[in-house]
Amino acid sequence: MSLLCLDVRNSQTVVGVFDGSRLVASWRVASVDTRTADEWHLMIRGLLAERDIAGVDAVALSCTVPAILHEMRTLLGRHYDDCTVSIVEPGTRTGVSILMDNPREVGADRIVNAVAAGELYGGPCIVVDLGTATTFDVIDERGRYVGGSIAAGVGISLDALARRGAQLRSVELTRPRGVIAKNTVEAIQSGMVFGFAGLVDGIVTRMARALDRDDVTVVATGSHADVVLGECTTITHHEPDLTLIGLRIVAARNA
Repeated sequence: MSLLCLDVRNSQTVVGVFDGSRLVASWRVASVDTRTADEWHLMIRGLLAERDIAGVDAVALSCTVPAILHEMRTLLGRHYDDCTVSIVEPGTRTGVSILMDNPREVGADRIVNAVAAGELYGGPCIVVDLGTATTFDVIDERGRYVGGSIAAGVGISLDALARRGAQLRSVELTRPRGVIAKNTVEAIQSGMVFGFAGLVDGIVTRMARALDRDDVTVVATGSHADVVLGECTTITHHEPDLTLIGLRIVAARNA
């Protein structure tokens, strides 16, 4: 069975296609909240045609942007009405218990990441998603989602410095020559790369201590994971397709 997965975030959308359990293609596009359902359809159809994918049998959707979610529902109803559709939202069968004060507040992407991490690695596990926000999600030894943490994302922090710092500017997000920078560009890069690596290691260490476990698996994912990953000491696995894998699992559980 061919499955189309749509992971819609604030800044970027990841489109992936599975043939059974194998991810055969994926793309990363901008999440434009003014894009109509028909425009989404044309773009997705073009991406599939690029890889000679004739069509799909099922669709799984995770969306954290309300304006885009509306268009996605229209897209699915208008262009994929003959497919099995799974939208991750309250009431969707995920197989993961959400132990939060208000489970409806937990973003669909975070739930899907927890599903994938629990399936791939078991618990206890911490998922670190370095995207628009930097999120930390904790799965206990029984596979339950028990909570997490949210910090600003690397890209947002970099943009904020460029906008609010009178003598600062936008720079490429890459590792500098060293932590002690010799120019302003590398000073900003040092603060971003090594600063966020320290943030990740600090929060993960505190979370593992709170779990009172020394066997916690830590999985990194997200669009900025590659930049920070090499400077972190607590990350045990890197899975860039974690959310797509989670969507595939959710679709199977709701088939």
